[in-house]
Amino acid sequence: MSASHIRRNLILLAAVLAIAFAMQFVLPTYYVLTITRMMVLAVFAVGYNMLLGYVGLLSLGHAIFFAAGLYAAGLSTYHLGISVPVAFLIGIAAAFVLALAIGIVALPTMRVSFMIVTLMFAQVGFLTTLYFAQYTGGQDGLSLPHAARQFDLFGTTFSLASEQVRFNLAFGLLAIVLAISFVVLTSRRGRIFAAIRENEGRTEMLGFNVFASKLEAFLYSGTIAGAAGAAYGLLFGYVGSTFASIQYSIEVLLFTLLGGAGTLLGPLLGVLLMTTLIDQLSELTTAYLLVIGVVLIVLVLWFPKGILGTIRERWLPWLM
Repeated sequence: MSASHIRRNLILLAAVLAIAFAMQFVLPTYYVLTITRMMVLAVFAVGYNMLLGYVGLLSLGHAIFFAAGLYAAGLSTYHLGISVPVAFLIGIAAAFVLALAIGIVALPTMRVSFMIVTLMFAQVGFLTTLYFAQYTGGQDGLSLPHAARQFDLFGTTFSLASEQVRFNLAFGLLAIVLAISFVVLTSRRGRIFAAIRENEGRTEMLGFNVFASKLEAFLYSGTIAGAAGAAYGLLFGYVGSTFASIQYSIEVLLFTLLGGAGTLLGPLLGVLLMTTLIDQLSELTTAYLLVIGVVLIVLVLWFPKGILGTIRERWLPWLM
């Protein structure tokens, strides 16, 4: 990618982040809360996109990393009274360790086998949250006490019950993750990821350590998913086994495919469209999932590579 293309993508990224930041000043409280949730889910999708969009690995079990961060952060706060910043770091560390263990086992497998192995790991994680219901709350989950959702930083007390605090923390996390992704994708490492996606055998023949690169992408993806889960649990004060179910693995896949796998801002766009559709249609009909399925089919027919992926192919080849 040329320097001018990188500069255009950087300007676009800065413009999108500026618009996202400004929303807290113009939208009503309800929509500020909705945008906060979207940004946390977008972090999850950006991490997933690194694996699917840039390395070409389709995981059906990424909810396990989201749940690892969610439970590690939430339970350490709920049961041990650990402060919010430390609990957030514990959530990230838990997702990293889990991604390392699962990656070592799953990455030697290929295509359908990889999908099945990741799905099975996710199911084990989901059942584990139910089996230890006395600690996790099982299906009902646990609500974090208000006192546990406050923390002091530089002499100031922040409460995660505040919409403004939650919005800015979610925005900061999204901005950091997008910035890291931008740096990775414009570096030599990003080009190796793309080479693996296009032709894994040829990349290996050229002397690159394919397994190490795939494991690196898997760790990045799983850790970011864990960061999103930890942020979700702490910001919204709830942990539950629903977040470990296959539904969340499928949702993040749909976010990425709809917005455009392999595009930097595609996951963010996918989350924006999907969550808006679900929120609006669920108020109109109980069969909203059926309607969403039809809408997704139509969108895929018009945009076979996702919205931003198709726009890049037809009109904006510089789009990252």
